[in-house]
Amino acid sequence: MVFGSNFLHLFNSFFHSPFMISYQTFSLANGLQVIVHEDPSTTLAVMDVIYDVGSRDEDPERTGFAHLFEHLMFGGSANIPNYDAPLQQVGGENNAFTTPDLTNYYISVPYQNIETAFWLESDRMMQLAFNPQSLEVQRKVVIEEFKQRYLNQPYGDVWLKFRPLIYEKHPYRWPTIGAEIKHIEEAQMDDVKAFFNRYYVPSNAILVVAGKVSLDQVKTLAEKWFGPIPGGEKPLRKLPVEPVQTVDRRMEIVAQVPSNRIYKAYPVVGRYADGYHAVDMLADLMGRNESSFLYEKLVQNARVFDSISASQTGSTDPGLLIISGQVADGQSIDAAEKALDDAIAQFVSHEFLEEDLQRVKNQGEASLVFGEVEVLNRAMNLAMAANAGHVNYVNEEADKIGQVTMEEVNFWAKKIFVEGKSNTLVYKKS
Repeated sequence: MVFGSNFLHLFNSFFHSPFMISYQTFSLANGLQVIVHEDPSTTLAVMDVIYDVGSRDEDPERTGFAHLFEHLMFGGSANIPNYDAPLQQVGGENNAFTTPDLTNYYISVPYQNIETAFWLESDRMMQLAFNPQSLEVQRKVVIEEFKQRYLNQPYGDVWLKFRPLIYEKHPYRWPTIGAEIKHIEEAQMDDVKAFFNRYYVPSNAILVVAGKVSLDQVKTLAEKWFGPIPGGEKPLRKLPVEPVQTVDRRMEIVAQVPSNRIYKAYPVVGRYADGYHAVDMLADLMGRNESSFLYEKLVQNARVFDSISASQTGSTDPGLLIISGQVADGQSIDAAEKALDDAIAQFVSHEFLEEDLQRVKNQGEASLVFGEVEVLNRAMNLAMAANAGHVNYVNEEADKIGQVTMEEVNFWAKKIFVEGKSNTLVYKKS
């Protein structure tokens, strides 16, 4: 990949000096939190709206609603029957995504047309159309997505099977798409309206406006378009606490898959907890790329696996460190699993050099830099941090990475990889 001189200059200036995302905040009387990030260097203006609801907030008997609702939000609102048409007329783009922790909607427009984004987002926050036809259309879209992504491709159902093994009580037990198709098939309009009225209110949302905008401009537009919306009450989140895991868990699946695979998961801390970045560095040392410990041991040297990786989920509540590997053809899956367990034990006792840690720190810092080049990414980062109650986290993360010590990494390795903490899912070729 070749980058232009301007981009390289930008990268170097960011990398060699503290890169801070400037922002200003205010709140409307209805409880809507607003964040403004001014960047006069761009010709764009972006809007990011986060609702503090994800799949973890769903009824265990009615899962998949947060994701279904993401789709329904594009089915028209009270005054705008076609959401996309007016946006396309002003050269804008939009999309959305749902996670276990939140639902995010974003728009990018030429800066002169930012009021169009205010109009569109405020109208559907005020009142969706609640069109029965839209519900049926989006229900079919989500069901088809469920089938194509999770049922009709090799290893697609890994998280449908693995999550309930890992989590006993916490709603991370099911994926964002839902635990099973019937929950979406049985969704009724009354359920949809109740979900909207509970979660899609200003007091449960974060609004970020970024790009070629000004604070005064955003204040005026926010008050004009979002101010009249009733604030509602922010829902109280009372999630079940996951019990401390004390017994190793294992599952085998025999399926028509191209090759044998092994997945391992270990409980770790949440995204904003102490130790998160040390665990992140640990995962990078273990299996980020071809220079990582597991790759060198099990792919390059032993040739037991064709590929292997390690990463953590980064969820708000305590998440997982995931190791996944594709077993090489001709290798026994039992032997491969033993080789992986042995390599993990070796990793725990291995004495890494400071230069090893610095290498993954540099990779982490570079990822931050690249992730903040685009103004939309900066807006999203601000919105997600604010939604978690840590808006300035976006400007602290590089320091947190830099402060990780080898002692911390070793501490977490010894804490994570112990008897009674592993969850293993094995895919065997039928």
